[in-house]
Amino acid sequence: MGNRIASYREFWPHYLREHGKRATRKLHYIGTALTLVALALGIVASPWWLLAIPLAGYGFAWFAHFRVEHNRPATFTHPWWSLVSDYRMFFLAVTGRLGPHLERAGVR
Repeated sequence: MGNRIASYREFWPHYLREHGKRATRKLHYIGTALTLVALALGIVASPWWLLAIPLAGYGFAWFAHFRVEHNRPATFTHPWWSLVSDYRMFFLAVTGRLGPHLERAGVR
């Protein structure tokens, strides 16, 4: 991340470019969906399920970055913006509204 990113508005397109490969995004979606399942199970079944949230989320995401995208996860430099962006990307994808965001960020 050569330039220092000073705002979330600057971070969002950077985040999308760091997730430029479709396989990277798909692995993120799997991990993010599992975090939501673990949260629900943690609420209704057992609080122990809450421990699965970071394992599922970071496990799938980091695997995608190191093995598919071959870059460093944004969470290492901007943890909160990265977390927000992961869920934002997930919900935009699920609702079919991610495409224009990817195009504006230069992701083909």
